[in-house]
Amino acid sequence: MKRTKFTALLLCVTLVFSGCGSTSNMNNTTKGGIIGGGGGATLGAILGHIVSGKSDKGKGALIGAAIGAAVGSGAGVLIGKKMDKAAEKAAAIEGAQVEQVTDNNGLQAVKVTFDSGILFGTGASTLSSSAKASLSKFANDVLKTNTNMDVDIYGFTDNQGWRNSTAEQSKQKNIDLSQQRAQSVSTYLLSCGVAPAQVKGVEGLGEENPVADNATAAGREQNRRVEVYMYASQEMIRQAEAGTLQ
Repeated sequence: MKRTKFTALLLCVTLVFSGCGSTSNMNNTTKGGIIGGGGGATLGAILGHIVSGKSDKGKGALIGAAIGAAVGSGAGVLIGKKMDKAAEKAAAIEGAQVEQVTDNNGLQAVKVTFDSGILFGTGASTLSSSAKASLSKFANDVLKTNTNMDVDIYGFTDNQGWRNSTAEQSKQKNIDLSQQRAQSVSTYLLSCGVAPAQVKGVEGLGEENPVADNATAAGREQNRRVEVYMYASQEMIRQAEAGTLQ
């Protein structure tokens, strides 16, 4: 399955980027123009599915809702500039790991990962004081200054079982815990003044989609995390297409 998905990705990227030269040193501004103009929603769906690291079961598999039409290259450039600035601001926050990813419309998006080791105690969903400081800065410096970016929040756990629980019960408890952690992050961001309409999804995915080896303590720590995705809202796309996006 993975080989099939990456083959499809390679074919699409070859079609879109052939003749464009190397993209390894491109920032979001440049890539946004190429993807927005040449790839459209089809490439965005493939990239979003692979890059976002979400489940094949449809739970947050793609970042954002497809608008049903390819976004123009000029609009992609403007959106790329906004995402570059947001990523730079987010990267300055303690405990935040920032990646540039692609949404369901083939547009640049930003993924911010907060390790649960920083945010929560073991088996808990109550935010630590240091976590609140980081999330407050994230809310004020990034989200509240980019109100036309939509946000999805996902919680994850490692695959460790719970005492006196069956494997199936432990799996469900991990889903519940990851949901509580994602909700704790969402609730605190809202308390910091982030508009409720900006947060489009809050979901716990439990032990799905590990980013590291659960067989090691270091790997399990990486898997206990909360991911926040920022992507262009339909309003941002409309403004970019009209050339009014600042």
